[in-house]
Order: sequence, then structure tokens, then C-alpha cells
Amino acid sequence: VSTQSTWGEWDHLAEWVVTHKVRHAQNKWLIQIPRTFSTDRQLERVSNFQQVLENIFQPLFEVTLDPTSHSKLAEFLNDVSGFDSVNDEGLCDDQLEDIPPASFTGHRMEPPYSYWCYYLSANIRSLNSLRSALGLTVFTFRPHCGETGNVDHLASGFLLANGIAHGIKLIESDVYQYLYYLAQVAVATSPCSNAHLVLAEYTHSPFKSFFYRGLNVSLSTDDPLQFHLSEQPLLEEYALARTLWKLSPVDMAELARNSVLQSGFDTNTKEKWIGPLHRNSPLLTNLPDLRFNLRRSQLEQHRAVVQFESSGNADNKRPSSAACLLA
Repeated sequence: VSTQSTWGEWDHLAEWVVTHKVRHAQNKWLIQIPRTFSTDRQLERVSNFQQVLENIFQPLFEVTLDPTSHSKLAEFLNDVSGFDSVNDEGLCDDQLEDIPPASFTGHRMEPPYSYWCYYLSANIRSLNSLRSALGLTVFTFRPHCGETGNVDHLASGFLLANGIAHGIKLIESDVYQYLYYLAQVAVATSPCSNAHLVLAEYTHSPFKSFFYRGLNVSLSTDDPLQFHLSEQPLLEEYALARTLWKLSPVDMAELARNSVLQSGFDTNTKEKWIGPLHRNSPLLTNLPDLRFNLRRSQLEQHRAVVQFESSGNADNKRPSSAACLLA
């Protein structure tokens, strides 16, 4: 759900969710923060970027320290799993050296993608430290990243995010793709949305390549009311992917397991669905141990090779590597 970076927006959103009971045990909210500073500045809603950050995060720190200060917001945050960041990635980014501090009042241009991601990530981490110390739920940062625009946005996602949405620009950079593989950064792809907004055809999506190479990918929906035709948009994504890319039942089981791991549900809920997160439970996941062990052993071999090459120790025997992922 999207929220504007204006003062009072959190209370309005929490009021709507709690009053209308838009809640379910099997639903978690991901809050979309639109990157619209230049518009808000032009409309005189804010005077600098620091005010944007205060509008977003000050109520969250207040309700964390004193739940009675925003009682409905405190209740709503129990159903929030994390934050997204959205806007057209194709917009031209200013050079980093030209961007002033967040408190500077003379800047009216939209800050670059990396600037937004840094400040959002830093504040989320600080907020999580406080909430964790108080025994409260914490949040992930999973922005739209690598859908369009500069491929170097993926660097911000790699360094600052818990996972990303879309990520199709990874196909343009073997380096970023390999880093995302080694770190197993979660990539939630949305082929239907990409086919309508970015790609010429559905089959042009790099999802199949990412999946076969071992990246931590899942299938997800994006604007389902706009891009899907059924009342089960996620099932529609799975059906299309299986039909057009001839995915096997084992592939589907692996994708479903990835989806649970990437989701915003707590560890107990995830383990109820798929068993212990660090190993496979075939009776729950329908994923054969053979596939799970193959993926894990390939990843361990690649990490061992990278560790060996970075150590600079020529006396040690070079570990054997798995088949090249990026061939």
C-alpha cells in the first residue's frame, strides 16, 4: 500500500486499515514510499529532504517509544512487514557530488535513486534497532530496483536492501548478477507487469535465466488489478510461467519455497509452512532433496572459489567450481 511522505499520513492510513478491518492473518503489508520529493517541494508540502524523512519516520519512532501516542498506528504496524520505494527508475539521476545534505533548503531537483535508498535504509535500520530492543516487530527494506533506468541502481539494492522487486536489469550486468547470486539477495520478479510496462513480450523476461542460474528469485504480482485477468493473480503468474517456460513440478515447488522465504511473515509462520528454514522438508515443500542439495552445493563451491581468489594465497589448492552460471 502506498503512502505519501506528508505529515499525518501514517495516522490516516492506520485509521483506514483498523476501522475498515482490512487485516488478515495471512496478509502482511509492504509500505510503498514514493520518491516524489521534487513534486512535494514544488507544491510546498516540504521545504527540504530532511522534512520528508521526518514525515516518514518521526511518527514511527514516536509510536515505538509510546504506543499510546498513535494507538491505531501501533496496532497497524503489527501487520507491516517492511518498506518499498517506488517511482520511475528511468528518470535521470543527478550526479552524487552535486547532491547537498538532506537539510539543505535550496535544492528542488529529485535526489538520485541511491540517495533515497541510503536515507531510507539508514532510518529503517535505526528504527529496527530500537524496536528490536523493545521486543517489537522489525521491518525489511525491499524497494523496486532494476526495473528500468540505470543498471547501477542494482548496486544500491545489493548494498542497502534486504531484497528487491523486479530486478530485470540484472540481465545487463554479469557482475551484479553474480553478486546477487553469491549473496542470495531476494529478487521478486513480476513478468506480467514487466511485459506490459517494460518488455516487448512476456517471454523476453529474464526470469527463466535467473532461476536456472540459481538466483534467489520468486514470482510475484505487481498492480494485479491492472495487469491480471483473474481473481487469483499470483496463481495466474505461476500458470503463465509454467506454460510458457515449461517449468517442471520441481521448479514450481522450488519457486514456492523461495516465495515463502522472501515473504514478510515471521519465522514461526514460515517454518509452519515449509519446515526449518536452513534445510529442506520435502513433505511440506514438495521439493526433492536432490534439487535442494544441488543448489546448496553449487552455491558453496562458488563462494569457496571467490574466497580462495580473494585470499591471495597461491599455496593452497584451488577448490573445484561448479558449472559457470553466466554461460
